Amino acid sequence: MDNLTFLIIPTLLGVTLGIAFVNVIAKASYASMKKQALSKAEMILRNAENESEAIKKSAQIKGKELTLKHKKNLEKEIQHQKKDFLHKEKALIKKEQAVEEIKQKNERYARTLQKKEHDLERKQNNAEQAIEQAQQASKDAETRLETVAALTAEQAQKELKDSLLDQAKQQVFEQIKTIEDDATKQATEKAQTIIATTIHRYASEFVHEATVTVIPLASDNVKGQLIGREGRNVRAIESTMGVDLIIDDTPEVITISCFNPIRREIARIAIESLITDGRIHPTKISAALEKAKKDIHKIAIQKGEQAVFDLGIHRIHNKLVHALGELSFRQSHGRNVLHHSMEVSYITGLMAAELGINEQTARRVGLLHDIGKITDQTQEGPHAQAGAAFAKKHKESSQICQAIASHHGDVPPKSALDHILMAANELANTRPGASHEQLASYIKRLEDLETLCKDHQGVKKVFAMSSGREVHVLVESDKIDDVNVKLLSQKLAAKIEAEAVYPGQVQVVVLREIHSSHYAK
Repeated sequence: MDNLTFLIIPTLLGVTLGIAFVNVIAKASYASMKKQALSKAEMILRNAENESEAIKKSAQIKGKELTLKHKKNLEKEIQHQKKDFLHKEKALIKKEQAVEEIKQKNERYARTLQKKEHDLERKQNNAEQAIEQAQQASKDAETRLETVAALTAEQAQKELKDSLLDQAKQQVFEQIKTIEDDATKQATEKAQTIIATTIHRYASEFVHEATVTVIPLASDNVKGQLIGREGRNVRAIESTMGVDLIIDDTPEVITISCFNPIRREIARIAIESLITDGRIHPTKISAALEKAKKDIHKIAIQKGEQAVFDLGIHRIHNKLVHALGELSFRQSHGRNVLHHSMEVSYITGLMAAELGINEQTARRVGLLHDIGKITDQTQEGPHAQAGAAFAKKHKESSQICQAIASHHGDVPPKSALDHILMAANELANTRPGASHEQLASYIKRLEDLETLCKDHQGVKKVFAMSSGREVHVLVESDKIDDVNVKLLSQKLAAKIEAEAVYPGQVQVVVLREIHSSHYAK
């Protein structure tokens, strides 16, 4: 028993201790699990709070974005409405302006109607006065008839016949004047058409040549050879060739000066041949001069033949051909005389073709019209008459000689060919670029034209254009109306024609402008 008790008691004690130990372990485990649960719950709570904050912030951001988007949409709509409002406002302003213009037009129309009514009233009054005058004249006629009732039938018929005859003469004179005016107008239009056609069909270049000849040198050593010992070579050149040889400090050039262009050209050829040969002395100078004269003769014949060939003129005397070639060495008003003669020949032929006159004859007389400029001083009279005598001497027809003699008006023109040559020569002289005009005289001519037009009342500005062939006049619109613009252009044209000096014709253009402006506020 005691042994059993001894065994049971330790066992129970062990069990009790085991249970106590288990309880302790269980309590410790429960405390640990509770702690973990609490920690996990806190973590979940924190996570929930974080997610709640994130959701709240996201909601706030989305709310702000929606607010901004809505605000932008509202601003766009407001801008669109503003633009629409401005567009409608501009349209309304335009409509108001249109209404105002219509109102002004109506007012002008009303004024015009009122003016027409006044004119009608005035005309009606004039008509009534005319009727009264006619009635009075009828009464006077009746009175006169009563006073002359004592006349015989023959006397009354005679007075009636004389009265009718005077009326018929007056009507005939008026018809004759009308016919003459129409004929003059048609002739003017025909002449303008012919001249315009001729100018359009012919085009020429302006060539201006120098009046002195410059010879380039290979080196300045040649100058010493040309001068020679104690100047004997230069004296021989000047005395033999009849020119002035200018040898100055200008490097590698010498200048030949002479009033006679043919003699100057002969001297140029001779001096160039001497420089090329290198042997310069008085004997060689004389030989070079003779050779240059022959060369010039050949060149003149070649140029004359070329001009005749280009113009298609046949059977012309060799002396005339040579004279035409010499014209190429002569200058008149800064122009080559042969080029001018060829230009006149072309224009004369074109004008003759338009008028149905022989074109070959017209070209022939145009080419020969200045042939008198090549004759020497022994020929009496101006160059036109000298040229006619020279052409007659070399078997040209009397028709051509007459046209040559009359192309400057020294001899009265007789035929249509004479007038054509005069017109062609004038056209060739007055076309743009025909002559070499000094800058000062050119500016002075333009200033004179502008001054003439500025003197008129109502003229604001004047511009001379196209080398003085056009004058544009700007007038003040409040002082000169549209009706007086035409009258002003006629007055200014007549004034220029009477007081100014100019080649060809001058077109006067009068400009009147009206400017209207409004401010949009």
